[in-house]
Amino acid sequence: MEKMFRGSIARVFACFAAVLMAVMVLCTGCSSANADEGGKNQSVNEEETGNEVRDDIVIAMASEAPTLHPFDHKSVTAGYFNSLTYNCLFMLNIDTLEPEPDLCQTYTQIDDSTWEFTIYDDIYFHDGSHMTADDVVASMEWAKTFATTSDYTSFWISVEKTGDYTVKITTDGPYALTLQNLASVKIVPAALIESGHDFGTDPIGSGPYKFVSQTLGEKVVFVKNEDYFDEEHMPHITNMTWRIIPEGSSRTIALEAGEVDVIIEVESNDTARLEENSGISVYKADGTRLNFIAMNSEKAPFDNKDFRKAINAAIDRDAVVTVACNGEGVAAISQAPSVFEGATEAGAEGYDIEKAKEYLENSGIDTESLVIPCIVSNDTDRRAAEVIQACLAEIGVSIEIENMDYATQLTAVMSGDYEMSLNGYTSSNMYRYLCGLFHSSAIDAANLSRINDEYVDSLIDLGKTQIDVNERGATFEKVIKYLNEWTPFVSLYQTSVVRAASSELQGFKVSASGNMQFADVYWAAE
Repeated sequence: MEKMFRGSIARVFACFAAVLMAVMVLCTGCSSANADEGGKNQSVNEEETGNEVRDDIVIAMASEAPTLHPFDHKSVTAGYFNSLTYNCLFMLNIDTLEPEPDLCQTYTQIDDSTWEFTIYDDIYFHDGSHMTADDVVASMEWAKTFATTSDYTSFWISVEKTGDYTVKITTDGPYALTLQNLASVKIVPAALIESGHDFGTDPIGSGPYKFVSQTLGEKVVFVKNEDYFDEEHMPHITNMTWRIIPEGSSRTIALEAGEVDVIIEVESNDTARLEENSGISVYKADGTRLNFIAMNSEKAPFDNKDFRKAINAAIDRDAVVTVACNGEGVAAISQAPSVFEGATEAGAEGYDIEKAKEYLENSGIDTESLVIPCIVSNDTDRRAAEVIQACLAEIGVSIEIENMDYATQLTAVMSGDYEMSLNGYTSSNMYRYLCGLFHSSAIDAANLSRINDEYVDSLIDLGKTQIDVNERGATFEKVIKYLNEWTPFVSLYQTSVVRAASSELQGFKVSASGNMQFADVYWAAE
C-alpha cells in the first residue's frame, strides 16, 4: 500500500507586542549580546506595527556532546544536535513515538522483504547540494559501517537506487520495525562521505538548523536553515545557542535570571521551586529511560554471576530515588523499561540484604582488599552513587566514586575500559532497547555490560521478524526474564522526562524518549 504525506500549508503565527524594548529587557533579563556569543538578541519586526520580536533562544544542558557526527556515537546529547542538523526518511511522532514520513514523500511495501521509498525532489543540504537517491544509498551504506548503529542498520541486506529520487530496500525476510529504524538513519551528502568530510566537527545535513560554531566546554551555536524543505515545520527562531552548564543549581539560576530560556536536564531538587515560578513552565512526560549500574561482565569481579546478583540485591532503590531524584522517579528491578511490550519483572530480584550476603558468599570473591571504581558524570548520578556506596558497605563491598565528563565516561564504558558506571538508556521501542543494550552486535557500542549470549541474540533476532504484536511481546518477555536472572545491570529507576522553559516560549513539547522539536517553538506575543 502506498501512503503520501506532506503538509502543504505553512504554519503561520503573528506576534503583537505593545511594550518598549527597554521594558522587555528589564522583564526578561536579556542581554543584547549576539547569539554566537551565548547571549540573547532582540530583532525588530519590519511590519507596519513596528512590533519587536525575539529571534533567538538559549538552551542550557549539563554535558558536552562527544561528537556532532550522525552515526559514530550512542549519546543522548549528540542526538539532540543531530535532530537539528539532519533528516531521515522517517521521523518518530513526538506524541506517539510512531514513525511518520520525513524526507520520504511516498513509500510502498512490495512484499514481506521489499520496500520502495521516494524522497522529495526539492531538498537541499546545508552546503547547497541537491539531495537525490544517491545520497540516500550512500548514507545508508556508510551508516552500516559503524558499530554504534548496529541496532538500526542490520535489518537490510541491500539498498539500491531505482530512480533519481527512489530507492529500494530489501530486508532479510519479514522485519517488523523497518520504518522505526529508518527514523535513525540520517541522510548526508554522498560527495562529502566520499571526500572524508569530518561530520563530527562540521555536521552537514538537511535539517531545520545549520551548525555555526562550537566552543568546547562552553557552547554550540546554530542558525535557522532558510532553505528548509518542510514548510510546515520551518523554524520560527533564527539564532540558537546551547550552553554547557554542568552544575544543576547553576542551570536553575540561569533560567530564573533569564540568562537561558530552556533547561534540558532539570535539577530534581529544584523542580518544585521552578513549578512555583509563574514565569517558568515545567514540562513532564512519562519516560522510557531506565537508569542502572553498568557492570563490565568481561572483567573481574563482574564476570561472576553471583557477585553481580549480590550487588543487585544490596541496593535500596527507594533510597536512590529519594536522594538522587528527590522522589522524581520509579524504582525498577527489571532489566527493561515497564513502558514497552513484553516488559516483565519475572526472574528479577529487589532489595534484600540477607540475600545479597548469601550471593556474595556463594561468589567466593574476597572483598577485604577490593575497591571498585564507579564512574559518574553528573550531579544526579553522583548522589545515586553515594547511596549505592553506603548500601554496598553493608555487605563489605567498597566502591570509589570517580567523576568524569560525559564524553569521557561514554568513551570508557563503550570501549569496555571500566568496571562499574552509572548510566541510563533511552529508546523508542523494546526491540531497539534490547538490541542496543544486550545484543552481541552492540558490543563496543551501547552493550555496556558486554554480554555475548547466543540465546539472547536469537530471541532478539526472532522478535524483529514477528509482525504480530502478541507474538513479539511474548518473545521479548522471554528474553527479559532470562536477562533478569543473568543480571547484566543493576536496574535502579525509571525517570520522568522533565524540562523547564520560559513561559513566554510557545510550542514547546517533549516526548517520552526526551526528544524535542525546536523548529516548532516560537515566542509568545507580549
